[in-house]
Amino acid sequence: MADSAALRVRVFSLNCWGIRFLSKHCPQRYAMIADLLCREEHDLVLLQEVWSEKDFVFLKKKLACCHPHSHYFKSGVIGSGLAIFSKHRIQDAFMFRYSLNGYPYMAHHGDWFGGKAVGMAILNVDGLAAHVYVTHLHAEYCREKDSYLPHRVVQAWELQQFIRHTSSGADVVIVGGDLNMHPQDLGNRLLRAYTGLRDAYVETEHFDGCEDGLTLIAKNPFISKKDIVPFEKGMRIDYILFKGSSNISIHCDSMSTTQGSVPDHPYPYSDHEALTAELRVDTHTQTHTQHEPGRDKRSGHQDSAAGKVAELVDILTEARTEVKVGLHCAERMRYTATRTGVMGLALLFLELAIVAVAWLALGTEQPFPRASFYLLGALCLAILLTTSLLYIFYTMEVKSLQGAEDQMRLAVGSLQEKLRDVPLAQLHKFQRGPPEGQEPSSCGPEE
Repeated sequence: MADSAALRVRVFSLNCWGIRFLSKHCPQRYAMIADLLCREEHDLVLLQEVWSEKDFVFLKKKLACCHPHSHYFKSGVIGSGLAIFSKHRIQDAFMFRYSLNGYPYMAHHGDWFGGKAVGMAILNVDGLAAHVYVTHLHAEYCREKDSYLPHRVVQAWELQQFIRHTSSGADVVIVGGDLNMHPQDLGNRLLRAYTGLRDAYVETEHFDGCEDGLTLIAKNPFISKKDIVPFEKGMRIDYILFKGSSNISIHCDSMSTTQGSVPDHPYPYSDHEALTAELRVDTHTQTHTQHEPGRDKRSGHQDSAAGKVAELVDILTEARTEVKVGLHCAERMRYTATRTGVMGLALLFLELAIVAVAWLALGTEQPFPRASFYLLGALCLAILLTTSLLYIFYTMEVKSLQGAEDQMRLAVGSLQEKLRDVPLAQLHKFQRGPPEGQEPSSCGPEE
């Protein structure tokens, strides 16, 4: 039997859409968010897209009475946008920045400048070690031709690695944030299967909010229909995930989301809906139990473990395929940058040769106007500089993709080693193909 004492933890997560001078009604919405958090008094508040440190300081002052402990994770050019507010003291904090995060020349998307990362905070919650993670992955701008899919898969891979390697001593693990992935997307399945994290929306006993738990909804006034194509009602891309440990069981008693515009206000808190999950943590003291004879329980456990390992092998194989597609694209773009740079260098040498001939042939007239010479020289230098930067960037991308693919290959080998002792008939029961209707993405056109 087990003696248990329940502890309740209320978790709040929101993508604040806090881009100063670009996001609509930013100061007013931050004031609304602060009022909501002061009123609701959650135990943990996990925020994303708090891009301005001034906005973080504003929230910190407003929430000082109800959430005295906070941490802001700084990264990239404009920051990671990640922040944690807590009732409980934050004992330690750490941040890991993803190795891949889009392209710097896609300035209108802006993900590369944000320095996407995962932030971790270690808290003591009534004697339990709680490892809390907040993250924001690269956005999906076009589902049909998602050129960022390999980057997001690598981010999901690095996220699960970071969580697994930093949560070994945790009693409770809580993850919140904007994953920019649908529930059955490859990166989402990879994250949950590898870490054992459970989805609060799926696990909750009571849900109050948008239909199907959607967090990017069509009726939000900040959302345009093209943002959620091809989904008419919206998408579920924001999550609260959790898991316990060997002596700790955790359940989601209730979960809720906001639903568009806030009552008595003309607009909502953000373009994303806020999530609130009430988690119940049970501490168990294990006592001696009589061993049941027979092999049924042990066989059932082995079947379950073998099934999970076989599922992981399938997911990792699919992830490796996507990473290889991204690697092929990166190598092709690096080759294009190299070829363009060589052409620019050849053009510069040709121009210098023309100048040398004109200078050696004294008395002859200049072959072309001086202004044209300077403009052509400037163009050649600009091509050389741009292609050199692109070559460096694509080389870094290739290295990161190669590194992730190598790690996945090692992981697949380790998992297959575990399956060697499993009978062949048992393996056939767990083998499955890729999700229905899902195919590896192809490389988009050169940008």
